[in-house]
Formats: sequence, structure tokens, C-alpha cells
Amino acid sequence: MRPDILNPLFAEVRALKGVGPGLAKPLERLGLERVKDVLYHFPNSWTYRKTVSCLDIADVGNNIILTVTVMDHRGGSSPRAPLRIFAADSGGNYITLTFFGRNGGWARKQLPVGEQRIISGKLDRYGDELQMVHPDHVVPIGSDASPGLAEPIYPLSDGLTNKRMGQLAAASLQDVPDLADWIEPTLLSSRGWSGWSASINIVHNKDDQGARDRLAYDELFSNQLAMRLIRAAMDKRTAVSICGDGSLVSKLQLPFALTGAQQRAIAEIEGDLAQSRPMLRLLQGDVGAGKTMVALMALLRGVEAGMQSAMLAPTEILARQHYASLQKLLSGIPINIAILTGREKGSLREATLMGLADGSIHILVGTHAIFQEAVTYKALAVAVIDEQHRFGVSQRLMLSRKGRGVPHLLVMTATPIPRSLALAAYGEMDSSILDELPPGRTPVETRVMSQDRLVELVDGVARHLSAGKQAFWVCPLVEESDKSDLTAAEQRAEQLRLRFGDQVALVHGRMRGPEKDAVMERFVAGETRLLVATTVIEVGVDVPNASLMVIEAADRFGLAQLHQLRGRVGRGSEHSVCILVRSKHIGETARARLALMRETNDGFRIAEEDLKLRGAGELLGTRQSGENPFRVATPEQVRALIGVAADDARLLLDRDGGLDGARGQAARMALYLFEREAGVATLRGG
Repeated sequence: MRPDILNPLFAEVRALKGVGPGLAKPLERLGLERVKDVLYHFPNSWTYRKTVSCLDIADVGNNIILTVTVMDHRGGSSPRAPLRIFAADSGGNYITLTFFGRNGGWARKQLPVGEQRIISGKLDRYGDELQMVHPDHVVPIGSDASPGLAEPIYPLSDGLTNKRMGQLAAASLQDVPDLADWIEPTLLSSRGWSGWSASINIVHNKDDQGARDRLAYDELFSNQLAMRLIRAAMDKRTAVSICGDGSLVSKLQLPFALTGAQQRAIAEIEGDLAQSRPMLRLLQGDVGAGKTMVALMALLRGVEAGMQSAMLAPTEILARQHYASLQKLLSGIPINIAILTGREKGSLREATLMGLADGSIHILVGTHAIFQEAVTYKALAVAVIDEQHRFGVSQRLMLSRKGRGVPHLLVMTATPIPRSLALAAYGEMDSSILDELPPGRTPVETRVMSQDRLVELVDGVARHLSAGKQAFWVCPLVEESDKSDLTAAEQRAEQLRLRFGDQVALVHGRMRGPEKDAVMERFVAGETRLLVATTVIEVGVDVPNASLMVIEAADRFGLAQLHQLRGRVGRGSEHSVCILVRSKHIGETARARLALMRETNDGFRIAEEDLKLRGAGELLGTRQSGENPFRVATPEQVRALIGVAADDARLLLDRDGGLDGARGQAARMALYLFEREAGVATLRGG
């Protein structure tokens, strides 16, 4: 049971004063469903102000607090006409307060002629006038709501103001209990960190890096502790020891030699399979490094031992791609391989379920449908999960309950993980890395082009297609939107058909499964030459004849996604090119991303740079990029905190009674506060 002292933190956010159905919706969009969520919704920046008694041109560009007397109202007779309110400071210096849109009525009431008000905002210059556009505070003299010299700025959504978010944070802080600390006392002392309750209060009221680091450490520590508990629970369960006799592997007729990295990973996996302790291994490999071949060896070892194997993919396109690849590789070998996705219905689905139950199906490939309750295996021994970041721990655990004992589990990712974060994300797993590409794979040449040169680009695509080659053209949206100036896939496909006719095909995520498959099959067969797509082709699409990739609005994509998309070409013997089409005006971060893509094809280096440019996101939460609330964004900071947190979690579980001791009980509360790690609640006891 959850400790009673934490119950106020787990109350629904509607328990806070003033939160009704209207305010609950924008809070829900931010993922703020409980009081504790509001507490951990930290400011991502601060506004600093200075109090001035008289206006000074030297303060232009600064945020100021100023007492003024309202002199006159002008304009604002229509929504399009701005309301200009003229006011004077104590020295008789004039300032214009400008309000656009529908704020005029509110401004007239808040700033009546002849009254004094305290205002705050950014001081600007418009011609010879000093002005303040939409002051962020307008309060009467003596008001308790006077603006402070420092104000936290929170991440917001439509319908939620920064002022209201600050009020909710203040209300949530009233429910913060004084908890016993779960951090090693010597660490608290050496770092000069405050207790948890004090740190929560400090972060909402002061831009204090020490408090942020301490709370970041809490998240990392609870993550490491959860990972160790998951691994400990897995270690207590037994798996079938698998020692394949090589009868199936020896029949594989591969048209290429395995790389040294593949051979090393296969040996590590076979060593795990031979144990009665279930394998839990992460296989990391860059785009095109040959992860599928390593996975096939693991699947075959399970079948050689008289058991069953399964391969799980996050999308139907990827599942069918794997199914086709495995069928081709296993041609002529007496293995029954089947596929199961949400599309398989009726008698076909029933036949597959029966084959799994009686053991006549040796290898199953599919989407999440393969671990649903109705799916029963006779003897599942090996499970492979591809693109594992699309699945949570709870889904991995569901699959692990499908075997006779615990199936050996291999999870794969083609999105290289910064080495400094691997421990945080996969602390319960062993790891194998494919750091070599198969021979014959030539690096993809990457170019950056402005959208002003689209006509020139289309001419280049024409020359490419006329040479008998194929190309991808990726757009960020499915259809055009009033809220975006980006060209969408549907509109781009229509425009390209005017030039290339039936050679152009279109695929996106809103299409039905059979329709998507039909489009992809025609493209793979070469019946269409130019595939316009959204990021639905990011993983799993293998078309060796496609040697040109165009990514439109490339500055809107992250590095990892650009690297994945680029990996769709360069799979054949032809020299391949990826063209990144950028917007006319881009920021420095976007410019740095595109420059790095042009410079290197090394996914691991790209991942490290992505971490530096975009930030770490939430290390235990769901946000995979961006500046996290704790600002622990550099690899060096993350590496240092993760290492200490991992050691602290190990020491806690290995001594002082583990979670039964006094500090262990406090650590249980840390796990409850960070319960986002799926599956932990069922493993930590109590």
C-alpha cells in the first residue's frame, strides 16, 4: 500500500482550488493529472525585473517595474485597431501602453484615466516614444499581487496562463509533506543539497541549480533502483536453458559474411541463452549494421532446442518487412513462420493461434497483437523486440509471461543511444553493440539545400528517375494546415504527379494497413519510382534500388529522426544521396543539426550531439528530448549523476536491510513519487 503521508500528493489535480473542467483540460494536455505532477512541473526559465522610479532610455530592452499615472486612452475602437494608453511616471516622463486584439476592454478597466497603477513588462522604443506592449502585470497600488523581481516561467498549453500555473504550483506546495530523505547522508552533505521538501519549494521560487540537481538526482536514483529491482525479480525466475545443435543455422545460405561485431554479439547472446537465468539483452546497432541477422540467429537457436520464438515490431509495415525478410532467409529450411497483426482476422487468425498453441508454428512475427491475452504459445523460449523504445517495460513483462518459464528476451534499437544515457535507460539489461557496417555499404552523401531551389531539386529528381533509379520524398505533415506553412505529403504528391505522372506514389500513417502495404509493395517491385511519404517510412523499409532521399523541412526534424530517414537509402550497391531541404530562415540549433548530418554518418556521434543540442528530455518520463526541467543536459553532467545514482541504488539494496531499513522505506516513497516506470509497482512489493 502507498504510505499515507503521500496521499495528498496523489490527489487528482481537480482537488486544487479553482481547478474545474475548463482548466483541467489544458492541465491534462501537459500530463498534469495529480498534485505531484504539478509539483514536478518546474519552471523552464525565469523573468528578471528591475524596479525603476523614472523612465530611462538606458532601460530599453529590460523588464522593469514602474508606477505610473494613467493620462489618456486612444484607439481600440475595433479589434484590428490597437488600444494605446498614455501614462506618466513620477517625473512626468511619458510611456505608451499598447494592447492589440481583444484585450482593449480589459485594459480600459484595469487602467482607468487618473488612477495610479504598478505595471511591469519589457520596455521598448517605438520611434521617439517609449512603450510597453501588453504589460504582464497591471496592479493597483498596495496590491498583494505586485510583480516580483524574479518570476518563474512555466511550460504552458492553450487555455493556461503563466500566472494561473504559478498559483497552482503554490497551492500544490502547501501539500508537500516533510519526508525522510532517501539519499545517502554523506552525499547530501558533500553536495550541499537541501532535503527533498525544501528543494521542491526552492525550485518553484528561486532559480537554484543546486536544488535542480538534487531533484534530478532523485529521478535518476529512483530510476536506477527500479531497474535493479526489475533485474532482481527477473533473476529469481527461471528460463529454459537453450543450447542449439546448429542444425538450422548451418543450413542458412547467406550471400555475405558476418561482420566481426555481428559474430561477437551472436556469441554473447548464445552465452545468455545457455543459462537458466533469462536473457535480458539490448542489441544496439546503427542503421544497416545487421541487427536482423543477429536476431535471426537467436530465433533459430530457440527452434533448434525444440521451442518457439517470436519477433515483435512496433508497426505493421515493419512487422511485414521482417516477415518477408525472414521468409527469404529461411527459404528451403523446414521452419514454419507466421505473422500476426491486427489485420489478421477470422479463419486465418484462428489457424495461427492454433498453430502457436500446438507448436506447429516455430517463429511468429507480429505487432503488439502477439502478446495479447488470447495468444497462447506451446513453448515460447526466445522473444525479440525491435525498435524497443516504442514499447514500455510493462509490455516487455507481458511478453515475458507467455513462455514456459520466462522467455529469453533480446531487445533491439537502431536509434543509437548516447553512451552517457544507456545506463539510465537500460540499467537492467546487458548490452551488445554492432559498431561495424557490412562490407560494401558506402556512406550516404548528405547535402543541404534551401527550399528556394525546389525547381532545381525537382529537375535533379527527374534525372535520377530517368536513370532507372528510385527515390523517397519525405514531408513532415500528411495534409496542409492553417496553423502551419509546411507543404504536406498529399499536396506535394499532387504537384510531383504533374511532372512524373503514375511514377509517384503516396504513403502516410492515416492510410489503412492493406492500402499502405499495396503502395509499398508496388514501390519495392519498382512499379512506382518516387515515393512521397511522411515519417511512417522511418524504420523497417528496405528498398535497395532507392538511392535518393529528399527530406523537406529538414530543419523541423531532430537529429535521430533525420539519421533514421537517411538510413532508408544506401542499402544497395549504388552511390546514395540524402538532400536536406531547409526553410529560408532557420535558427542556430537547426543550422548546427543540418551541418552535423552533412559531416557524419556515425549514428553514435549523432546521438551524443543530439543530446547536447536538444537536451536529455525526461530521463524517467516520456519526453525524449528538449531541455528537461532539471537542466541536466550535458553528457558530462548526466554521466556524473547517473554513475553516483547507480552506485547509491546498489549500496541501498546490498546493505542496511535493503528496502526494509529506515532509508529503504524512504526509497520506497521515492519509487512511488516516480511511478512512471511501468511495471515497478508490481515488483517492489507492498
